Amino acid sequence: MLVTLRELLTKADAGNYAVGAFNSPTLESARAAMEAAEELQAPVILSHAEVHNEIVPLEVMGPILVDFAKKASVPVAVHLDHGSHLEIVKQAIEIGFSSVMIDASQMSYEENVRTVKEVVQYAHQHGVSVEAELGVLTSSGIGGEETKGGNAIPLNEPEDYYTDPVLAKDFVERTGIDALAASFGTVHGIYITEPNLDFERLRSIYGNIQRPVVMHGGSGLSREDYVKAIRCGVRKINYYSYAAKAGAHAIKAYIDQTANLFYHDFTVVAKEAIKNDVKKAVEIFTLQGGANSEEGRI
Repeated sequence: MLVTLRELLTKADAGNYAVGAFNSPTLESARAAMEAAEELQAPVILSHAEVHNEIVPLEVMGPILVDFAKKASVPVAVHLDHGSHLEIVKQAIEIGFSSVMIDASQMSYEENVRTVKEVVQYAHQHGVSVEAELGVLTSSGIGGEETKGGNAIPLNEPEDYYTDPVLAKDFVERTGIDALAASFGTVHGIYITEPNLDFERLRSIYGNIQRPVVMHGGSGLSREDYVKAIRCGVRKINYYSYAAKAGAHAIKAYIDQTANLFYHDFTVVAKEAIKNDVKKAVEIFTLQGGANSEEGRI
Protein backbone atom coordinates (compact mmCIF):
# COMPACT_ATOMS: atom_id res chain seq x y z
CA MET A 1 0.00 0.00 0.00
CA LEU A 2 1.22 3.49 -0.81
CA VAL A 3 1.73 5.65 2.30
CA THR A 4 3.52 8.87 3.12
CA LEU A 5 6.98 9.07 4.60
CA ARG A 6 5.49 10.78 7.63
CA GLU A 7 3.23 7.78 8.28
CA LEU A 8 6.14 5.35 8.04
CA LEU A 9 8.49 7.36 10.22
CA THR A 10 5.89 8.17 12.89
CA LYS A 11 5.48 4.42 13.45
CA ALA A 12 9.25 3.91 13.28
CA ASP A 13 9.75 6.61 15.90
CA ALA A 14 7.23 4.97 18.21
CA GLY A 15 8.83 1.57 17.68
CA ASN A 16 12.44 2.79 17.82
CA TYR A 17 13.43 1.33 14.45
CA ALA A 18 14.40 2.68 11.02
CA VAL A 19 12.94 2.16 7.56
CA GLY A 20 15.30 1.47 4.67
CA ALA A 21 15.13 3.76 1.64
CA PHE A 22 16.46 1.99 -1.43
CA ASN A 23 17.34 3.95 -4.55
CA SER A 24 15.98 2.06 -7.53
CA PRO A 25 17.42 3.32 -10.82
CA THR A 26 16.67 0.04 -12.61
CA LEU A 27 13.77 -2.38 -12.74
CA GLU A 28 15.97 -5.05 -11.12
CA SER A 29 16.81 -2.87 -8.11
CA ALA A 30 13.17 -1.86 -7.65
CA ARG A 31 11.97 -5.45 -7.82
CA ALA A 32 14.73 -6.52 -5.43
CA ALA A 33 13.72 -3.98 -2.78
CA MET A 34 10.04 -4.74 -3.18
CA GLU A 35 10.48 -8.51 -3.04
CA ALA A 36 12.69 -8.19 0.04
CA ALA A 37 10.03 -6.11 1.80
CA GLU A 38 7.26 -8.52 0.85
CA GLU A 39 9.21 -11.59 1.96
CA LEU A 40 10.07 -9.99 5.30
CA GLN A 41 6.68 -8.26 5.64
CA ALA A 42 8.43 -5.02 6.50
CA PRO A 43 7.76 -1.41 5.43
CA VAL A 44 10.09 0.04 2.83
CA ILE A 45 10.84 3.22 0.91
CA LEU A 46 11.39 3.07 -2.84
CA SER A 47 13.47 6.06 -3.95
CA HIS A 48 14.39 7.72 -7.19
CA ALA A 49 17.40 10.04 -6.97
CA GLU A 50 17.39 12.99 -9.33
CA VAL A 51 20.99 12.21 -10.29
CA HIS A 52 19.80 8.82 -11.56
CA ASN A 53 17.79 10.51 -14.29
CA GLU A 54 20.87 9.84 -16.39
CA ILE A 55 20.21 6.11 -15.98
CA VAL A 56 16.43 6.20 -16.29
CA PRO A 57 14.29 9.36 -16.27
CA LEU A 58 11.88 10.11 -13.45
CA GLU A 59 8.95 10.03 -15.85
CA VAL A 60 9.85 6.44 -16.82
CA MET A 61 10.81 4.96 -13.43
CA GLY A 62 8.48 6.97 -11.23
CA PRO A 63 5.17 5.40 -12.36
CA ILE A 64 6.68 1.92 -11.96
CA LEU A 65 7.66 2.62 -8.34
CA VAL A 66 4.23 4.07 -7.56
CA ASP A 67 2.53 1.02 -9.11
CA PHE A 68 4.72 -1.34 -7.07
CA ALA A 69 3.79 0.54 -3.90
CA LYS A 70 0.05 0.53 -4.56
CA LYS A 71 0.04 -3.23 -5.17
CA ALA A 72 2.24 -4.11 -2.17
CA SER A 73 0.96 -5.95 0.88
CA VAL A 74 3.26 -3.86 3.09
CA PRO A 75 3.42 -0.07 3.63
CA VAL A 76 5.58 1.59 0.98
CA ALA A 77 6.52 5.24 0.54
CA VAL A 78 7.74 6.38 -2.88
CA HIS A 79 10.34 9.08 -2.43
CA LEU A 80 12.23 11.61 -4.57
CA ASP A 81 15.81 11.65 -3.33
CA HIS A 82 17.98 14.78 -3.52
CA GLY A 83 15.60 16.87 -5.57
CA SER A 84 17.36 20.08 -6.50
CA HIS A 85 14.47 22.43 -7.29
CA LEU A 86 10.72 22.89 -7.00
CA GLU A 87 9.93 21.85 -10.57
CA ILE A 88 11.24 18.30 -10.17
CA VAL A 89 9.41 18.09 -6.84
CA LYS A 90 6.20 19.04 -8.63
CA GLN A 91 6.90 16.43 -11.31
CA ALA A 92 7.36 13.70 -8.72
CA ILE A 93 4.17 14.67 -6.89
CA GLU A 94 2.22 14.71 -10.15
CA ILE A 95 3.46 11.16 -10.87
CA GLY A 96 2.16 10.05 -7.48
CA PHE A 97 5.18 10.11 -5.15
CA SER A 98 4.17 10.26 -1.48
CA SER A 99 7.41 11.86 -0.31
CA VAL A 100 10.02 14.27 -1.67
CA MET A 101 13.41 15.51 -0.59
CA ILE A 102 14.52 19.00 -1.46
CA ASP A 103 18.27 19.34 -1.07
CA ALA A 104 19.30 22.99 -0.79
CA SER A 105 22.12 22.23 1.66
CA GLN A 106 24.74 23.73 -0.65
CA MET A 107 23.02 27.12 -0.39
CA SER A 108 23.45 29.64 2.39
CA TYR A 109 21.41 28.91 5.51
CA GLU A 110 18.73 31.51 4.76
CA GLU A 111 18.46 30.41 1.13
CA ASN A 112 18.12 26.80 2.30
CA VAL A 113 15.29 27.78 4.66
CA ARG A 114 13.51 29.82 2.01
CA THR A 115 13.76 27.07 -0.64
CA VAL A 116 12.61 24.34 1.72
CA LYS A 117 9.67 26.38 3.01
CA GLU A 118 8.44 26.84 -0.56
CA VAL A 119 8.59 23.09 -1.20
CA VAL A 120 6.93 22.24 2.12
CA GLN A 121 4.04 24.59 1.38
CA TYR A 122 3.45 23.01 -2.03
CA ALA A 123 3.98 19.38 -0.97
CA HIS A 124 1.87 19.53 2.18
CA GLN A 125 -1.00 21.01 0.15
CA HIS A 126 -0.86 17.77 -1.85
CA GLY A 127 -0.56 15.47 1.17
CA VAL A 128 3.10 14.70 0.47
CA SER A 129 5.86 14.48 3.09
CA VAL A 130 9.07 16.51 2.85
CA GLU A 131 12.64 15.73 3.82
CA ALA A 132 15.40 18.34 3.71
CA GLU A 133 19.10 18.42 4.52
CA LEU A 134 21.15 20.60 6.84
CA GLY A 135 24.92 20.25 6.83
CA VAL A 136 26.95 18.75 4.02
CA LEU A 137 27.31 15.04 3.36
CA THR A 138 30.59 14.36 1.59
CA SER A 139 31.36 11.60 -0.91
CA SER A 140 34.09 8.97 -0.79
CA GLY A 141 34.51 9.47 -4.53
CA ILE A 142 33.72 5.79 -5.15
CA GLY A 143 30.14 5.16 -6.19
CA GLY A 144 29.00 8.39 -4.55
CA GLU A 145 26.55 9.27 -7.26
CA GLU A 146 24.45 11.56 -5.09
CA THR A 147 27.28 14.06 -4.79
CA LYS A 148 27.72 15.85 -8.10
CA GLY A 149 30.56 14.31 -10.03
CA GLY A 150 31.23 11.79 -7.26
CA ASN A 151 33.91 14.10 -5.86
CA ALA A 152 34.77 14.77 -2.23
CA ILE A 153 33.88 18.22 -0.95
CA PRO A 154 37.05 20.13 0.05
CA LEU A 155 36.27 20.93 3.69
CA ASN A 156 38.81 20.76 6.48
CA GLU A 157 37.14 20.06 9.82
CA PRO A 158 33.96 18.17 10.75
CA GLU A 159 32.55 21.40 12.19
CA ASP A 160 32.66 22.80 8.66
CA TYR A 161 30.03 20.39 7.41
CA TYR A 162 28.44 18.45 10.29
CA THR A 163 24.90 19.48 11.23
CA ASP A 164 24.69 21.96 14.10
CA PRO A 165 22.09 20.68 16.62
CA VAL A 166 21.03 24.21 17.64
CA LEU A 167 20.67 25.37 14.04
CA ALA A 168 18.78 22.16 13.26
CA LYS A 169 16.05 23.12 15.73
CA ASP A 170 15.63 26.53 14.12
CA PHE A 171 15.65 24.96 10.65
CA VAL A 172 12.88 22.47 11.45
CA GLU A 173 10.72 25.05 13.21
CA ARG A 174 10.98 27.53 10.34
CA THR A 175 10.49 25.08 7.49
CA GLY A 176 7.97 22.58 8.91
CA ILE A 177 9.71 19.57 7.34
CA ASP A 178 8.72 16.02 8.26
CA ALA A 179 12.26 14.58 8.45
CA LEU A 180 15.79 15.99 8.57
CA ALA A 181 18.81 14.55 6.77
CA ALA A 182 21.71 15.25 9.10
CA SER A 183 25.46 15.09 8.61
CA PHE A 184 27.30 13.30 11.44
CA GLY A 185 30.05 11.31 9.73
CA THR A 186 28.62 9.10 7.00
CA VAL A 187 29.55 9.53 3.32
CA HIS A 188 27.97 8.75 -0.02
CA GLY A 189 29.56 5.85 -1.86
CA ILE A 190 31.99 3.13 -0.76
CA TYR A 191 34.00 3.67 2.43
CA ILE A 192 37.74 3.89 1.80
CA THR A 193 38.55 4.68 5.44
CA GLU A 194 36.94 3.64 8.72
CA PRO A 195 33.84 5.81 9.32
CA ASN A 196 33.93 8.00 12.42
CA LEU A 197 30.35 8.74 13.45
CA ASP A 198 29.51 11.48 15.95
CA PHE A 199 26.72 9.78 17.90
CA GLU A 200 26.55 12.47 20.59
CA ARG A 201 25.89 15.08 17.91
CA LEU A 202 23.24 12.82 16.39
CA ARG A 203 21.55 12.36 19.76
CA SER A 204 21.52 16.14 20.29
CA ILE A 205 20.05 16.77 16.85
CA TYR A 206 17.23 14.30 17.44
CA GLY A 207 16.50 15.69 20.89
CA ASN A 208 16.40 19.26 19.61
CA ILE A 209 14.27 18.83 16.50
CA GLN A 210 11.75 16.26 17.80
CA ARG A 211 11.53 14.87 14.26
CA PRO A 212 12.84 11.71 12.60
CA VAL A 213 16.48 11.94 11.52
CA VAL A 214 17.57 10.57 8.14
CA MET A 215 20.93 8.91 7.58
CA HIS A 216 22.30 9.43 4.07
CA GLY A 217 25.32 7.42 3.00
CA GLY A 218 23.86 4.52 4.96
CA SER A 219 25.66 1.68 3.17
CA GLY A 220 28.80 0.06 4.50
CA LEU A 221 28.49 0.55 8.25
CA SER A 222 28.81 -2.15 10.88
CA ARG A 223 25.74 -3.66 12.51
CA GLU A 224 26.79 -1.99 15.75
CA ASP A 225 26.89 1.44 14.10
CA TYR A 226 23.43 0.98 12.60
CA VAL A 227 21.97 -0.03 15.95
CA LYS A 228 23.64 2.92 17.72
CA ALA A 229 22.38 5.36 15.07
CA ILE A 230 18.83 4.06 15.40
CA ARG A 231 19.00 4.38 19.18
CA CYS A 232 20.10 8.00 18.67
CA GLY A 233 17.07 8.90 16.54
CA VAL A 234 17.72 7.75 12.96
CA ARG A 235 14.42 6.60 11.47
CA LYS A 236 15.22 6.49 7.74
CA ILE A 237 18.41 4.99 6.31
CA ASN A 238 19.32 5.59 2.67
CA TYR A 239 21.00 2.49 1.27
CA TYR A 240 22.25 2.04 -2.28
CA SER A 241 25.97 1.71 -3.04
CA TYR A 242 26.64 -1.63 -1.38
CA ALA A 243 23.49 -3.22 -2.81
CA ALA A 244 24.51 -2.07 -6.28
CA LYS A 245 27.99 -3.42 -5.63
CA ALA A 246 26.52 -6.80 -4.63
CA GLY A 247 24.62 -6.94 -7.91
CA ALA A 248 27.74 -6.11 -9.92
CA HIS A 249 29.87 -8.72 -8.13
CA ALA A 250 27.21 -11.37 -8.74
CA ILE A 251 27.19 -10.60 -12.46
CA LYS A 252 31.00 -10.75 -12.61
CA ALA A 253 31.00 -14.15 -10.88
CA TYR A 254 28.31 -15.38 -13.28
CA ILE A 255 30.33 -14.23 -16.31
CA ASP A 256 33.45 -15.95 -14.97
CA GLN A 257 31.58 -19.24 -14.57
CA THR A 258 29.32 -19.28 -17.62
CA ALA A 259 30.19 -20.08 -21.24
CA ASN A 260 27.06 -18.96 -23.09
CA LEU A 261 26.13 -15.48 -21.97
CA PHE A 262 22.84 -13.66 -22.47
CA TYR A 263 22.04 -10.22 -21.11
CA HIS A 264 18.66 -11.17 -19.67
CA ASP A 265 20.37 -13.67 -17.35
CA PHE A 266 22.45 -10.83 -15.90
CA THR A 267 19.28 -9.05 -14.77
CA VAL A 268 18.08 -12.13 -12.89
CA VAL A 269 21.45 -12.66 -11.21
CA ALA A 270 21.71 -9.01 -10.21
CA LYS A 271 18.17 -8.85 -8.87
CA GLU A 272 18.67 -11.85 -6.59
CA ALA A 273 21.99 -10.53 -5.25
CA ILE A 274 20.55 -7.07 -4.58
CA LYS A 275 17.50 -8.58 -2.90
CA ASN A 276 19.63 -10.66 -0.55
CA ASP A 277 21.68 -7.60 0.37
CA VAL A 278 18.57 -5.49 0.91
CA LYS A 279 17.06 -8.19 3.14
CA LYS A 280 20.13 -8.07 5.38
CA ALA A 281 19.70 -4.31 5.68
CA VAL A 282 15.97 -4.48 6.43
CA GLU A 283 16.51 -7.16 9.06
CA ILE A 284 18.85 -4.79 10.93
CA PHE A 285 17.07 -1.48 10.33
CA THR A 286 13.44 -2.43 10.77
CA LEU A 287 13.18 -5.90 12.26
CA GLN A 288 16.07 -5.26 14.68
CA GLY A 289 17.60 -8.58 13.74
CA GLY A 290 21.31 -9.17 13.34
CA ALA A 291 22.29 -6.72 16.05
CA ASN A 292 23.93 -9.51 18.03
CA SER A 293 25.23 -11.46 15.06
CA GLU A 294 28.82 -11.44 13.86
CA GLU A 295 30.39 -8.14 12.95
CA GLY A 296 30.65 -7.10 9.35
CA ARG A 297 29.49 -4.50 6.90
CA ILE A 298 26.49 -4.61 4.62
